[in-house]
Amino acid sequence: MSVRVFKGRAVVKGKAESTALVSKGGFNTLASYQHSLMFGDKTGKCSDQNNPDLYKKEMAGKALCLPQTIGSTTGGLVLYCAACMGRQPSCLLFSKEIDSLAAAGAILSAVWTDNPMPTVDGLGDEFLEYVQTGDRITVEEDGTVKVERQ
Repeated sequence: MSVRVFKGRAVVKGKAESTALVSKGGFNTLASYQHSLMFGDKTGKCSDQNNPDLYKKEMAGKALCLPQTIGSTTGGLVLYCAACMGRQPSCLLFSKEIDSLAAAGAILSAVWTDNPMPTVDGLGDEFLEYVQTGDRITVEEDGTVKVERQ
């Protein structure tokens, strides 16, 4: 087993343990959650056909590892709605600095729902180069992220 530890900024503090789901490209929040929120897909399968890393993969309950979000100004509201419906990732892990829209969605989810998403940004390019879909992720309150690979 291989273990690497990364340290970022805890935007939304919390603990999480789950399986990594990795996107090397930007995450279009609206396109990714459109089918889940509009058509009742409870698994939160990614509906963004322009993201080959995530397309048709279940996002609900996963540690979503991303460089950054892209796309619509509805991004924060989409994340909040996913949390209201219990279809949110277990946590959001950004290699780059989080944008204000994704931060708003994560913060609103923590404040207004029972489904918070611990959110860490600034984990660095090395984090995104290392982590792979299927790795075991542990997030600590202080922004420490442990990546375990079998």
